[in-house]
Amino acid sequence: MPSFSKRSKSVLITCDQRLVVLFTEVVKTYDCTVLPGGGARTKYEQEVMVANGVSKTLESLHVVDELHPFSRAIDAAPYPVVWPTRKMEFNTYVDAIGRFYHFAGYTKKTAELLGIKIRWGGDWNSNNIFSDQAFDDLDHFELIEG
Repeated sequence: MPSFSKRSKSVLITCDQRLVVLFTEVVKTYDCTVLPGGGARTKYEQEVMVANGVSKTLESLHVVDELHPFSRAIDAAPYPVVWPTRKMEFNTYVDAIGRFYHFAGYTKKTAELLGIKIRWGGDWNSNNIFSDQAFDDLDHFELIEG
């Protein structure tokens, strides 16, 4: 049975309890990792992420404050992580990107079964049309409030 490394656990505990429950369940049957910097961030850390082009908004649910002391977003990926890039040979690219989409579907279904509402960064408007994204953030999952 897969399990999180100490590093993944240290990032996971900075997240809202619903995300902890969700990804603790996911990792039981789907080997994955919580990425460094993929949990709680300060406002300054988020500004750096935007400046580096890693994130597109300063209004990220990763940012914690007095009202939200835990991250309401998490960056997690199938393990081992193979980032899809257009520079890859075509079949390697298809395999790499397919793993992220498969992992997202598995995670979304697990969240549904647990009654946790999430949004995935590969389908921001949750319409299951993947070609209409202005920014693909394939490792990003965030809570939907309400």
